[in-house]
Amino acid sequence: EWPARLCGLWALLLCAGGGGGGGGAAPTETQPPVTNLSVSVENLCTVIWTWNPPEGASSNCSLWYFSHFGDKQDKKIAPETRRSIEVPLNERICLQVGSQCSTNESEKPSILVEKCISPPEGDPESAVTELQCILHNLSYMKCSWLPGRNTSPDTNYTLYYWHRSLEKIHQCENIFREGQYFGCSFDLTKVKDSSFEQHSVQIMVKDNAGKIKPSFNIVPLTSRVKPDPPHIKNLSFHNDDLYVQWENPQNFISRCLFYEVEVNNSQTETHNVFYVQEAKCENPEFERNVENTSCFMVPGVLPDTLNTVRIRVKTNKLCYEDDKLWSNWSQEMSIGKKRNSTLYITMLLIVPVIVAGAIIVLLLYLKRLKIIIFPPIPDPGKIFKEMFGDQNDDTLHWKKYDIYEKQTKEETDSVVLIENLKKASQ
Repeated sequence: EWPARLCGLWALLLCAGGGGGGGGAAPTETQPPVTNLSVSVENLCTVIWTWNPPEGASSNCSLWYFSHFGDKQDKKIAPETRRSIEVPLNERICLQVGSQCSTNESEKPSILVEKCISPPEGDPESAVTELQCILHNLSYMKCSWLPGRNTSPDTNYTLYYWHRSLEKIHQCENIFREGQYFGCSFDLTKVKDSSFEQHSVQIMVKDNAGKIKPSFNIVPLTSRVKPDPPHIKNLSFHNDDLYVQWENPQNFISRCLFYEVEVNNSQTETHNVFYVQEAKCENPEFERNVENTSCFMVPGVLPDTLNTVRIRVKTNKLCYEDDKLWSNWSQEMSIGKKRNSTLYITMLLIVPVIVAGAIIVLLLYLKRLKIIIFPPIPDPGKIFKEMFGDQNDDTLHWKKYDIYEKQTKEETDSVVLIENLKKASQ
């Protein structure tokens, strides 16, 4: 028991005395805080904090700086005495910085020093709302917003923008109004370089008189991208299938796009929609190795009817953050046989006339057939009237009868005379 106590005591002395020159770990010391922490704003939304090393730091300490924002997000340990962030300056933002001797997060940093920056002054109800921007075909950006509640109807708005390819902040000149929304569009062709995916555009909207509170926004160039509509190049039937070939919008590659093909049939008066993730097909009639061209086979299309095709596209998650903005529909292209409208209208006019005529003839035929099958019954009253009528009528009746008998007798005599002449001639 006693040797064990001596061993424990000896170990304690080694730790307290630095190992007696034996190369043990250095004693843990709390470092002093950083000095001269300051904050500034560059461009429109780039906030930069800088500081100096702590005074009286141990010479055996390799200084590292631990920093995070007020919400304990984006923790960072680095040797640099500077930190920046792109953030819309619509709210207060604070950074806390401390120093320590290693990158070990379990090591306690020095006392944290905090520095905050507040948004520009002004009535919050005067700031514009729903400030949003859409990048059209990776060529120009269109931003729109609604006026604030406490804003005069004749307010003249100004939009400023900046990105890394610009040397200074630019003012947007193309201010427009669409209904209740105000907006402005500006060119972004200078952004197209190797670091396009890392770029973002900083936006600020204010008024010329400085009466409203400025509003800020940061738009990554990989989000809210709306392509131009594609261009249909060719339609053809092959083995009872419809093949569609189109040219993708400029500035995009096919693997970054998602397609929607709509086929309308004139005979069935229906339309089918096909969602295409990978547009590839083999058709000998299409041009081979055409750059930026896609193809899709539509099954079950009747070649003897008129088929109308149109296409639209949107970005996908493989290349962009947002996949909700469809392009406008492409121009329509048709293939197949169109129904003869003149013949169709003629038939519509002739068929009713033929049917009506057939019905009239049938009715007349049925009436004559009815007379044959059911002859009219004589009127008994007419017979009795002839029998018991007045004398004049009776005399007239007998005169008619005598004339009839005389004509019959003359015709009989003529026939007998003719027969006798024939016998005499023989």
